[in-house]
Amino acid sequence: MNAVLDWGIMIVLWLQQFSPALDWPFTLLSWLGEETSFMLLIPFIWWCVDKRKGAYLAVLCMVSFYINALGKALASQPRPFTYDSRVKQLYDATGGGFPSGHTQSTVTTWGYLMAAFKKRWITWLGIALMVLIPLSRLYLGVHFPTDLLGAYVIGAVVLALTLWLGPRVEPWFKGLSLPWQVGLPLAVGIILALVFPAGPEDGITPPATLAGLGMGLAMEEAFVAFQPAASWKRRLLAFALGTLVMIGLRFGLKALFEPLGMEGVLRFVRYTLMGLWGGLGAPWVFVKLGLAQPGKTLKH
Repeated sequence: MNAVLDWGIMIVLWLQQFSPALDWPFTLLSWLGEETSFMLLIPFIWWCVDKRKGAYLAVLCMVSFYINALGKALASQPRPFTYDSRVKQLYDATGGGFPSGHTQSTVTTWGYLMAAFKKRWITWLGIALMVLIPLSRLYLGVHFPTDLLGAYVIGAVVLALTLWLGPRVEPWFKGLSLPWQVGLPLAVGIILALVFPAGPEDGITPPATLAGLGMGLAMEEAFVAFQPAASWKRRLLAFALGTLVMIGLRFGLKALFEPLGMEGVLRFVRYTLMGLWGGLGAPWVFVKLGLAQPGKTLKH
């Protein structure tokens, strides 16, 4: 293993000879693989572009985030800047390095968008990001090449399974009664959080968000059934409003909960509420404010 990591260090050091000239562009590219950027992209697809594809993307990303966190916890591989003092840490990074979360998220997210929308510009943009975002992680000194390779493989497998299983699981899930549709995501989220072998931050955020999303999507379909507004002006207003509330929930609840302790439990509650807002609360508000179109619900 040391020989493989030493080889990776040589590549990282070669790339870092171009620092600081390329620091800014590679930092920006790396940000595109961060949780914050996906918190913007996923709701934009769900609220403004295509409801069903946005829901698929949201579930796919949460599952991928959890699998990546599990891989990091089990592999516990060092990062280049902790392995070799010659490597400069040009970006904040904590925890294990294998597999690369940025790379895996980029493969699953943009791979899905390429397959779902089949637009040439999305395909070219996705391919470019799948190359440049992982490259930025090498340059910034936070990943070995093997971290990227593992993430490419895991991301491709998760994406392929989603594209294959999704159309088969969706009819089964929609055939369940509403209490089951609401209770099942919550139960799965709690179980995934409880069995995670590391700290609460890595193991709770994805399953809690998935639980909230799953419950929200089920209730939204039953009682709201929104569709994006016809005009882009209203869609963008809805996106701005929904995002502001999401940010408020993320940081407001964090400030409210921190003095109370019970980090794991309250973190689960916080991200579950964020998922519920994205899946149910925001669409309901959009319809009430005329920023989205109502559809056929159970009440009809």
